[in-house]
Amino acid sequence: MTDRGPTVINTGRSSTAGWAVAVILALVVIGGLLMFTGVININGGGGTDVNVNVPAVETPSTDKPATDTPATGTPATGTTTTQ
Repeated sequence: MTDRGPTVINTGRSSTAGWAVAVILALVVIGGLLMFTGVININGGGGTDVNVNVPAVETPSTDKPATDTPATGTPATGTTTTQ
């Protein structure tokens, strides 16, 4: 027996499917890079400007000392006290 060369079998399939997968994969990679770098912003556009105005802190006045004394006087009308 003599050695023969390799046998090529042509099934009739074109390589279009392989190219389609490669193009779709390339588009996904390019889109991911554009979103990662900020060229494509999917969060609604420009940045949000937050302006927070903090009220000024007022220190308590030292003129009058604070007292916690209960008010004295007559009870409110309509109340009765029984013993």
